[in-house]
Amino acid sequence: MIPTISPDQVNQIVYNLHHNPFEVLGCHPLNSDSSSPRWVVRAYLPNAQSAWIVCSTEHQEYKMEAVHHPNFFEVIIETSQLNNYKLRVKEGNNERIIYDPYSFYFPHLTEFDLHLFAEGNHHRIYEKLGAHLVEVNGVKGVHFALWAPNARNVSILGDFNQWDGRQHQMRKRLNSIWELFIPEIGEGTHYKYEVKNREGHIYEKSDPYGFFQEVRPKTASIVADLESYQWQDADWIKKRSTQDPLNQPISIYEVHLGSWLHASSKEKTSVLNGELEPVPVSEWNKEARFLSYYEFADQLIAYVKELGYTHIELLPIAEHPFDGSWGYQVTGYYAPTSRYGRPEDFMYFVDKCHENNIGVIIDWVPGHFPKDGHGLAFFDGTHLYEHADSREGEHKEWGTLVFNYGRNEVRNFLVANVLFWFDKYHIDGIRVDAVASMLYRDYLRKDGEWIANEYGGRENLEAADFLRQVNGVLYSYFPGVLSIAEESTAWPMVSWPTYVGGLGFNLKWNMGWMHDTLDYFGIDPWLRQFHQNNITFSMWYHHSENYMLALSHDEVVHGKSNMMGKMPGDEWQKYANVRALFSYMFTHPGKKTMFMGMEFGQWSEWNVWGDLEWHLLKYDPHQQLKRFFAELNFLYQRESALYERDFEEEGFQWIDCSDNRHSVVSFIRWGKKLKDFVIVVCNFTPQPHSHYRIGVPEEGFYTELFNSDARKYGGSNMGNLGGKWTDRWSFHSLPCSLDLCLPPLGVLILKLDRTKAQTVVESGNSLR
Repeated sequence: MIPTISPDQVNQIVYNLHHNPFEVLGCHPLNSDSSSPRWVVRAYLPNAQSAWIVCSTEHQEYKMEAVHHPNFFEVIIETSQLNNYKLRVKEGNNERIIYDPYSFYFPHLTEFDLHLFAEGNHHRIYEKLGAHLVEVNGVKGVHFALWAPNARNVSILGDFNQWDGRQHQMRKRLNSIWELFIPEIGEGTHYKYEVKNREGHIYEKSDPYGFFQEVRPKTASIVADLESYQWQDADWIKKRSTQDPLNQPISIYEVHLGSWLHASSKEKTSVLNGELEPVPVSEWNKEARFLSYYEFADQLIAYVKELGYTHIELLPIAEHPFDGSWGYQVTGYYAPTSRYGRPEDFMYFVDKCHENNIGVIIDWVPGHFPKDGHGLAFFDGTHLYEHADSREGEHKEWGTLVFNYGRNEVRNFLVANVLFWFDKYHIDGIRVDAVASMLYRDYLRKDGEWIANEYGGRENLEAADFLRQVNGVLYSYFPGVLSIAEESTAWPMVSWPTYVGGLGFNLKWNMGWMHDTLDYFGIDPWLRQFHQNNITFSMWYHHSENYMLALSHDEVVHGKSNMMGKMPGDEWQKYANVRALFSYMFTHPGKKTMFMGMEFGQWSEWNVWGDLEWHLLKYDPHQQLKRFFAELNFLYQRESALYERDFEEEGFQWIDCSDNRHSVVSFIRWGKKLKDFVIVVCNFTPQPHSHYRIGVPEEGFYTELFNSDARKYGGSNMGNLGGKWTDRWSFHSLPCSLDLCLPPLGVLILKLDRTKAQTVVESGNSLR
């Protein structure tokens, strides 16, 4: 006779109410007076009419009986051991043989794992939570683990169980983690979690730690293997770990993959060498498709390399449901978006970037997340990842929710997420989005819509501590990487080390420089003399932070026009102004970021639904501007004085910043070696100046390294015939001077040619 279990236990299984189905289901030893051990095996098979236990070791089957419920089966087996048995299940006219998931007790998470996670310090929790390919007792399958402490029950739904939450009910450990091993499923399996709250309401959720998701609008997670890709970038990673990025050239090409270029479903599309016939707007819905990660590896990398950028920055690559969010409303923090391919395809893209000496930076969004039902919002029937009080937990203007940085497990989710992208995808940096929204409790909130901190202030102290933790942990694992803050306020020491009280970023976007510079260049050139402070003020505060000069996607949307449209004057002056602006930017202290399309003079605003205006490259002015950017980038990387001492006061010296009457500024950029310097002279009006004198620190011949007004860039070709000799005429408090021709709306970069000066001295001739 089969020993009874209570009807309540059976009902808890049948109605999916049991917090630990292993207590009832699976194989359990029976106390017996006989010498032969006995076992009771129970299985709940919602669609079965009959079932048998198949013992492979004994080559024997045992028929199970439905005693308590038509689909609840039991049998007693007398045998010395009962391992890896199978169930033969008859469902209508179909019959299948499966392993019993409740016969595998596999605690993938140790007690120490749970302890570290609870205190917010499990830096590789992504190797424990989520779906992982494992082998238990010689049987391959997937182990699932989910943090949902307030759920009454959690089940796994998938294409392996017809999305029936009754079939794979998970067990709860330490009132926090739900887990289950499902045998004989593998890579490519689609799944979700069925989360039931205390009131019995059901939520179908994607895996917060899932490595891959279906292409939107579908929302299932997909089991993925992140360990099979063979990386080829060991030399790159080793070199990166030994370098300080602050004294390296950094010129970033910011890209939104989905709108850089679409491809025709019929023909291969290429932007290289002008070979481009973009898909017409009218055909986007019918013919256009996204490029794949492999196609980006072929086309985007070659394009960026041709233009001389050092890094590619990708607008958020993590999975997001809505294209119009630009990626900034993330639902899958651990999954590269499936719009462009599989996880290993993105690995290939990063690998090829490194092969071509291009770093990869991704935009990371820890400040907020969307309310989509399959995402993190109200995850286990409670406000798990967000604050319960909307005055803390919601950005009403954005329609998103705010992470609860004071909760250890939430903080752990985000800290580990940063490490995950560096660990599994070998990225080289992050740009943290909307840092100001994290640091201030009243950000975009009216009076009465926010709660002060414990000291009565507006600062979000938990968010500040979280950012310090992120950066401290990141650099301890991955030295030499970039952590860039998009922070627009006066919060102090954003890019200072955490051990002196800073937030720990190594770079901060200089939003003040961006606004002042764009305001200045938007003014009629003849009126710029009254606004000289706009172009010089940045150097008063530049050394308070490690600044990144960024002209990003935010400056070419929402009616702001693209860079060409911001410039005053006729078409020639617009091109000249753009060349002058970026020449000034690349010679000003600070690292550089610019958004796609600026490099060839796109006229229209960025459109996330379309392509860049690649057809413009058929016309000479746009090709000339593209050439300008390529040569400016390569010059920037060749001349160490332009980047080595970006953040040292000794790396910059004004020659003259007060000639507002002519709207001219001139300065020196110094390298690490005292004799390594370049001279920069900027004329921000269409009026050329002949015999314009500036002081220089040494006498000799100064080669004109770069002239933004050169004919090859579309300029008027005014200049200094390759360079000028100094006069022994002290000027600007410097021992000698140059008599220069300043081109209209032009920037000159000059450098002392010591070889030529030495030749003159050796010949016995005197310098002028």
